[in-house]
Amino acid sequence: MTTTEQAVIHNFNAGPSILPKEVFQQASEAILNFNNTGLSILEIGHRTSLFQAVMDEAQALVKELMGLDNSKAVLFLHGGASTQFMQIPMNLLDEKGTAAYTETGTWANKAIKEAKLFGSVQIAGSGKESNYTALPKSLQVDPTSTYLHITTNETIAGTQWKNMPFEYGVPVIADMSSDILSRNLDFNKFSLIYAGAQKNMGAAGVNLVVLDESVLGKVNRTIPTMLDYRNHIKEGSMLNTPPVFAVYVVLLTLRWLKNMGGVAAIEKLNREKADLLYHTIDSNPIFKGTIAREDRSDMNVVFVMDNPTLEAEFQQICKENNMIGVKGHRSVGGFRISLYNALQLSSVKALTDLMNDFAKRKG
Repeated sequence: MTTTEQAVIHNFNAGPSILPKEVFQQASEAILNFNNTGLSILEIGHRTSLFQAVMDEAQALVKELMGLDNSKAVLFLHGGASTQFMQIPMNLLDEKGTAAYTETGTWANKAIKEAKLFGSVQIAGSGKESNYTALPKSLQVDPTSTYLHITTNETIAGTQWKNMPFEYGVPVIADMSSDILSRNLDFNKFSLIYAGAQKNMGAAGVNLVVLDESVLGKVNRTIPTMLDYRNHIKEGSMLNTPPVFAVYVVLLTLRWLKNMGGVAAIEKLNREKADLLYHTIDSNPIFKGTIAREDRSDMNVVFVMDNPTLEAEFQQICKENNMIGVKGHRSVGGFRISLYNALQLSSVKALTDLMNDFAKRKG
């Protein structure tokens, strides 16, 4: 390797995670000179026509890529998905009302905790008995519930809803932080979708919220100005200074996704990556998948070693081969491989080759 060459890094981090190289290039150029203005994207006023064009295009691309109808508002907000855990019930759940939540892992549980501050919470279905290695197969949802909340992909547990629970006759709200824009869904069927950008959609610092305005204005409480969705809709996500650079990186990532062929094209690639990795795990007894097959995530693949004493050795081999972020979350251990949109199939092939070689030597 010459001094000008760089080793290939395979980035399997769960988030903040891999982004397309062209997005990095374009974003870095904009830091120095945004659209040949001589100004940095970091210093342009958020109420100027320069940034308004960024916001307008980003919102339009979200609507296009998700196939949203005119009933949906698109917001870019501060605070990430964790702020939405409390902002949603604050805006939607009256003190005398009940919301249904699915209990499927770390992030669902955090959402449940915050919702209980604003009203009653019914656990519609739980994966707790399986230690969150499987999703509930049926839900008990009171038809008078204000809404049903699901976490479509549990980043830590490694589960993913394949069939969305729309059949219960109540508004469905979804935390899509780790699988937003990774697969085709009828996004119009959701009353509210939220997602931190830092996995499939951009850099950390901004949160996407897509919502149907009809669910708002039904609670009796006074909502603080900055936490009232209606104010953000009225001001076009410009109620206060938005995270300008993070929104711009989202715009670049959305452009990249559109140029890739949109959500349908990226879903096909994501399925190919996941199939290859799961086939490798299932074909080598040295590795052991921990998630019910029908609930396996295409975004966050979790597994362990049949012989746990080999895990440290395999982690070291991954490190020596520039494979970053393979260690499982501290609460579950083992390994976690994140296969977000920008990850190339070649990285998954490099990993599975390494796994097959390790299995031959140790099996």
